[in-house]
Amino acid sequence: MNDSADNERLLEDVLSEAVPADFREALLGETLRLARRRRRFRQTRRAVSAVAVLAALAALVWQSLPPRGVVPQKAGKSYVVVRTQPLPVSALVTTRPLAAGQLVASVETAGVVETTAGSGNYREINDDELLALASPRPAALVRLGPGSEQLIFAESADENGFPAD
Repeated sequence: MNDSADNERLLEDVLSEAVPADFREALLGETLRLARRRRRFRQTRRAVSAVAVLAALAALVWQSLPPRGVVPQKAGKSYVVVRTQPLPVSALVTTRPLAAGQLVASVETAGVVETTAGSGNYREINDDELLALASPRPAALVRLGPGSEQLIFAESADENGFPAD
């Protein structure tokens, strides 16, 4: 039955039963029309795909090219000149000393105490009293010879002075 004549005979047998004579030709015509329509659709789809690929490639190439028609601007100054002028005297802030009556002090004032060697207004302290004044900072009293002592602080920052507690 692979033979084309056998196929023709089979088709004639199937279609010959109670069918109009022109039905075979109409069926064949409709089948050919559908086949042509599918072929055109496939060809159109291939063409549209090819055009889309070409358009995408063209867009990529177009974006990678440097823009044409750009007019280079003149090389302008790379800086901006700023002009200044002095402020008027009325806009300047100045200071003036306060009058004696306007002086405000936030701490008590200290009086100056003067001592002289012959007046007897002071007394010498002994070694224990000297070390008690240096406490709570660690300190040592080193004797270099008779009548020669030196107070040495363990922390070098204390040698420049520290607040009395």
